[in-house]
Amino acid sequence: MNKNRRSGTGVFNSIKSALSAAIGVQSSTNRQRDFEQGSPLQFVIAGLVVTLMFIGIVIMAVQWMIASNT
Repeated sequence: MNKNRRSGTGVFNSIKSALSAAIGVQSSTNRQRDFEQGSPLQFVIAGLVVTLMFIGIVIMAVQWMIASNT
């Protein structure tokens, strides 16, 4: 057995995969790795985090634009 090989994809890789999938640039190698090693719950949570970050960025951008026009 190879003890150096980690099971799962890790938090950083989950968020990176969610960001890549959100903008449509997920590589087939990473997608395959995610399906083989990743937990569905891990990717659901990463997707929610990415979505909330996107919404927050949009809200901040709108508030900045409104403030700069007054």
